Amino acid sequence: MKRRRRSVIRLRTLLVWLAVVPTVAMGAQVVVTADRLLQQSAHLRADVADGERVGRPLYELMADLQAERSTTAARWAGSPVPKGELSRRRAATDRGVAAFRRAADSADARADDRVDAYVSAVEKQLEGLDAYRERTDARSGSADRATGYYSGVIERMLRVFQEFSNMDDATVTQQSRPVVALVEASEVLAREDTLLASAGPAGKLSAARFAELTNAVGAHRFLFGTTVVPYLPENGRQGYARIAASDAWKTKTRIEDAVLADHHDIPGGIALPGAVHGWPAMYGKLVPQLSALDAEQLRGVVEAADATADDLETQVFWLVAGSGAGLLLVVTVVVFTTRTVLRRMAGLHRRTVTVAQKTLPDIVERLQRGQRIDPDALPERSRDRDEVGRISDAFARAVSVSVEGYRQLADERQGFGMFAAGIASRTGNLVSRQLSLTEDLQDTFGHDEALLAQLMKSDQLTVGMRRQIENLLILAGGEVPDPHTEPMRVADVLREAAAEVEDFRRIERVALDEVSVEPRVISAISHLLAELLDNATRFSPPASRVSIRAELVTDGLSVEIEDRGPRVAPERYEEMNGRLHAAPPYAVLAENAHRLGLFVVGHLADQLGARVTLRRSTYGGTAAIVILPEEHLLRTEERPKGGAEPRVPAPQRPAERKPELLLPARPAAPADPVPAGAGLPRRRPAEAPAAPTTPGEKSALPPLPERVPQTHLAKQLREQRAPEPADEDTATPEEVADAWADYEQGTETVETELRQDQP
Repeated sequence: MKRRRRSVIRLRTLLVWLAVVPTVAMGAQVVVTADRLLQQSAHLRADVADGERVGRPLYELMADLQAERSTTAARWAGSPVPKGELSRRRAATDRGVAAFRRAADSADARADDRVDAYVSAVEKQLEGLDAYRERTDARSGSADRATGYYSGVIERMLRVFQEFSNMDDATVTQQSRPVVALVEASEVLAREDTLLASAGPAGKLSAARFAELTNAVGAHRFLFGTTVVPYLPENGRQGYARIAASDAWKTKTRIEDAVLADHHDIPGGIALPGAVHGWPAMYGKLVPQLSALDAEQLRGVVEAADATADDLETQVFWLVAGSGAGLLLVVTVVVFTTRTVLRRMAGLHRRTVTVAQKTLPDIVERLQRGQRIDPDALPERSRDRDEVGRISDAFARAVSVSVEGYRQLADERQGFGMFAAGIASRTGNLVSRQLSLTEDLQDTFGHDEALLAQLMKSDQLTVGMRRQIENLLILAGGEVPDPHTEPMRVADVLREAAAEVEDFRRIERVALDEVSVEPRVISAISHLLAELLDNATRFSPPASRVSIRAELVTDGLSVEIEDRGPRVAPERYEEMNGRLHAAPPYAVLAENAHRLGLFVVGHLADQLGARVTLRRSTYGGTAAIVILPEEHLLRTEERPKGGAEPRVPAPQRPAERKPELLLPARPAAPADPVPAGAGLPRRRPAEAPAAPTTPGEKSALPPLPERVPQTHLAKQLREQRAPEPADEDTATPEEVADAWADYEQGTETVETELRQDQP
């Protein structure tokens, strides 16, 4: 039971784990995915915050530095730059630096922001701005170093914008790359402006600067043609198209073409064409347009990042909601599946237990009794084709095979029982003929007391042999036919049962109530009581008495048999009572061949519906209590009027009546065997031998004479027996039984005297 329970718990645990593992895995995956999306959204939010916090002042500062760089280059080239113009440019730069530093020093949402390192580098490089301004004012150093300082700071600023473009979302990163390229193109155009400003009023550049100018023109056109315009969003391409169609852009292109085509070499440098004088005016008109385009695209990137962060958070919400619903659905399905499987397994278990504990035992019992089996009682095959259904079908097939095996065993048992019953019936016929022969010998040689005593012993042994044959017939599943046609008093039933026992002289009978037994159960009851009496006489001291007492009780008739045998352990009584209430197989009968009496009693009690119980007697021996159902009993009717009691001389009438020996009725043709199917014949009370009578006196059995010492034959035996009267005997069965008891008492007296005369 514990092992089966552990198996059930193990199956339930496996099913639970089957639900828990995918649920936990799915939940973990949802948590990891949601955490990644939330981190990505947080990074985008941080990038947006950095763009709004640092990007805008940084771009404005870069534009101010580009303007100051061009003014400084023109100042170094000797161009007539008003002092107020340079101061105004420097003041705008200083305001941009202050705003940038305030933004850089503000709190950052990310402690390990990679942009902060580049912002710090820009701040550190801006610390030398005042020194380069002083050198420009004092004309200390060179123009290349001064403009190179501004270009270096702007290069650091572009690096910050490049870091802004490396966002945690691929789409936003791809969208931000052309915007950064657009900012870089603006810086290239600003360098062109710086190089042209460094040409001065003479319009002359060194070869190195002219090479830089040529590279700047090519880089600007390459960036716009291959890196910026093709990857700008729709609004960016439209804005670029408007700028490219403007007069300022056309003028820029025309001046660049003139510089590349119309320049000429001069000693110490390269002379630029006169068209370059229109550059400042064009640049002043083009820069605001490009700055507006840059600002618009930067703002679009920030908005796209913010929208992407919102989408990521929405995805997280739907992911959590959908995953929660999915998990709930999975849990529901798994719980439903688990409960269904467990319910079906529990139903299969209940079905198996029912078949094992009730159906199969009932089938086996019916087969043992030779009864037919209802096919509906067997488990049917399930219509389910899943695993549980296949297990149920396999169990149904196993039960069918088991029942078929039991049926074969029952058929073999029944066949063996019929075989044994046939042998018992044939042997019973021989015993019946032996009893008939013994009766003939008793009638013929009844005048020889010694021979009569030996014949009586032979008769008693033959009766015991017949009872053993009847036991074999009963254990083989047959029934002993009952020849009685009239009810019999309980006292006579007790007498008949006692007569079946070899040591019947030790049995004391007491019948307290005048009741009779139905004819159809007389033989079965007599045989049952005979087996109990035989056990009582065998397992008690030879000199002790065995009493049998019958009286009416609430449930019917109680017959109690009590002996003075040895003490028996309580567990031994439990074992014997078990034999009385269960039909054992032949294997058990073979192991207990010397103790078949209790099994026979159990079979007969089952046929009669009686209850037999063995317990310890108050005298220390064993008491057997038999409760016969009331349905087998009848109230004894009054004797017919006119019936005469047997006349026995007073001196010779015994004080106590002994159990009489019931002889079988003589068959019509003793030499002919009785058919095997007729069963074993039963002994019936025979008519007592007729005694010599006088005319007018009714026939009655005289008592046996007392033996005279030193005389071997009684006087009556030496005299010639008178012929029996021809008229019909009118003695009642009770009178015949009592007379036969007196005859038996006389025979016992003769046997005692013969034993005393032996030397």
